[in-house]
Amino acid sequence: MDKSAYKNVFVFVEQREGVVQSVALELLGKARELADALQEKVVALLPGSNIKAQSQMLIEYGADIVICMDSPFLKDYLTEQYAQAVYQTIINYKPSIVLFGATTIGRDLAPRLSARLETGLTADCTRLEVEEGELMMTRPAFGGNLMATIMCSEHRPQMSTVRPGVMQKKTRDAARKGEVVDFNPTFDESKFKVKLLQNVKNEKVKVDITEAKILVSGGRGVGNKEGFEKLEKLAKVLNAQVSSSRSMVDAGVIDHDRQVGQTGKTVRPNLYIACGISGAIQHLAGMEESELIIAINKDKFAPIFNVADIGIVGDVHKIIPLLTERLEKYMAEK
Repeated sequence: MDKSAYKNVFVFVEQREGVVQSVALELLGKARELADALQEKVVALLPGSNIKAQSQMLIEYGADIVICMDSPFLKDYLTEQYAQAVYQTIINYKPSIVLFGATTIGRDLAPRLSARLETGLTADCTRLEVEEGELMMTRPAFGGNLMATIMCSEHRPQMSTVRPGVMQKKTRDAARKGEVVDFNPTFDESKFKVKLLQNVKNEKVKVDITEAKILVSGGRGVGNKEGFEKLEKLAKVLNAQVSSSRSMVDAGVIDHDRQVGQTGKTVRPNLYIACGISGAIQHLAGMEESELIIAINKDKFAPIFNVADIGIVGDVHKIIPLLTERLEKYMAEK
């Protein structure tokens, strides 16, 4: 394979109902670093219907070129329609790297494209670096007990999915200039086997934990729903969201969309309060980059204290109510 024929770092821009998802902006930030190291350009792949107006925002977040695929077939995400459009774009422009968010859409689309392109795909990456012109993709392996660095040296493009919240957005620069290119894919409608009949939405009453500035997170030490009610009271005082470790999700105490960790979500809040969480490596992978970590655990040897900025050794069932009461008084006095 002539690797020199492949260049530029492509980012698949996920949008839902015309709204660009935050993970796409995070990936543009990382793509900017990779492209600068390779002395190449950042290209945003923007599929959708009547979506071109979002192009300038993508340029301001780091894209040099936006390839806009505007078609009624791309209004809503359907696997075959998107796979055909993005595949044709990749074949036409020959990128060296393509990045996807590890969302429900990215996890569905990326492996189908890697199969059609006959190239590799590294899923759920937590770190991306360039060494000697090759993309080094690092992800947890063996149940999160070690980190594996993978490279795709024989094939192009090099492809990976990255979880939301792992990478950081660049500061938006309204002065950045870029190029917007229209690309019109040719669709083979005979392969469209699925039709979208209706969009049914669940009403969201809670903030996504990846967007929260403060998280009060409970683990096995919290124990049950009554224990989480104490966390809810503390979260209400702090205007925070409640999250959890995997053990509480497996126990049916809290919903999966509240789970932090390798098999849940990666978060980066200003404040993370870990209550009764031992600190298994799978959980740490999802929260260790929080700005300030406060850990409460009765086991003074719990691994969570190795990453905590402030550690409190004690029973969460006694400490949380006292902390809530003290904070309520403090807020009332302000």
